[in-house]
Amino acid sequence: MEAVDPFMLARIQFAANITFHILFPTLTIALCWALLFFRWRWMATRNQAWLEAYRLWTKVFALSFAMGVVSGITMSFQFGTNWPGFMERVGNIAGPLLGYEVLTAFFLEATFLGVMLFGHGKVSERVHLFATAMVALGTTSSAFWILALNSWMQTPAGFYVEGGQYHVASWLAVIFNPSFPYRFAHMLLASGLTVSFLMAGLSAWQILKKRESPATGVALRTGLIAGAILIPIQIFVGDMHGLNTLQHQPQKIAAVEGVWETERGAPLLLFALPDEKTRSNRFEIGVPKGASLILKHDADGEIRGLNEFEGKHPPVAPLFWAFRIMVGIGVLMLVASWTGVWALRRRAPDALPRPLLWGLVGMTFSGWGATVAGWYVTEIGRQPYLVFGELLTRDLVGPAPASSIAISLIAYLVTYLLLIVAYVSVLFYMAGKPVSAQGAHA
Repeated sequence: MEAVDPFMLARIQFAANITFHILFPTLTIALCWALLFFRWRWMATRNQAWLEAYRLWTKVFALSFAMGVVSGITMSFQFGTNWPGFMERVGNIAGPLLGYEVLTAFFLEATFLGVMLFGHGKVSERVHLFATAMVALGTTSSAFWILALNSWMQTPAGFYVEGGQYHVASWLAVIFNPSFPYRFAHMLLASGLTVSFLMAGLSAWQILKKRESPATGVALRTGLIAGAILIPIQIFVGDMHGLNTLQHQPQKIAAVEGVWETERGAPLLLFALPDEKTRSNRFEIGVPKGASLILKHDADGEIRGLNEFEGKHPPVAPLFWAFRIMVGIGVLMLVASWTGVWALRRRAPDALPRPLLWGLVGMTFSGWGATVAGWYVTEIGRQPYLVFGELLTRDLVGPAPASSIAISLIAYLVTYLLLIVAYVSVLFYMAGKPVSAQGAHA
């Protein structure tokens, strides 16, 4: 076992943890705002369907929130066990940001979560609405601080180094570093799309299985309309994010586009097999000058190639394919949501064509796929650095032996597999329960 590189095992273990963890904040960030919308519509219309939708999706939120908290605790331990060098070097920056997340976000959520989950009928409607709004604000605040830290690791700013340790020169520069606005907006939109398609998919499943309730129609309509609105905005923000990345991390973009040699009029590769041994691509299929047009807004714009960054660029194939998976899912979201909204103009939700409903069921967890793929582009694309341009990942790994990391990694993977199967099963179980069992009442 010791023949296996502990460094790679530590990276794989952290990747497994963060992959599992990010699934749940991606849901809870936007889901609470959807709950706030349902709650407001119930108060405005007194239509029972909105209250039933609120009750069902509050249960989904509670389950997702619990999963996110548990997996987040596990992940935080790895900073000390697998990556002690990270906190030793940048703890003066990372520690306070993580502390702010706990103080301003988690405490806010924890304070009002009980009122939101169990307070309806025990407090006034306005107080309950306010509690829901505070939980929604808490989830977004949590994303703010976590994305501030992650963005600083991608585009570090506002610091100085003394005695090998990183200190804050300007908190404004640290928090609002060059990539933060784009990453924060991109993540919030990703969360909104994840929730939109989860709602649409589970609601479509209810209709197909004849388990629908009055809440089904409003949830399906809300999910499709929200998805149709958010996906074009996400495409626009994603383009801006890409241009920002090109400015600050050109080697990441070169890997994403599979550009080895610096060239003008670089093609947009739709398919290729990047080969790092020969530093070339095989079986290229691309749009001539497409990459330069998108990235430089100039068909003859120059794109720097990976060969300019030899030894200091990320692995190419994972970024190349993860990016195309993310974009491909985004295109499917655009087609599915716009088709669904168009169909809703002519038919009631429970009368939508079965092929469309089955398509939406197939897209239920598409937001997870796009988010994980995008997260891989972000995190793998930072390599070989942990703090881009400053600290190499390999220099910060801990002394834990490969055998210990491997054993815990296997335990994590087995546990996470069981948990995700249980989580998805419970979601469909809750969606399939009779209306009377949801406990919705005025």
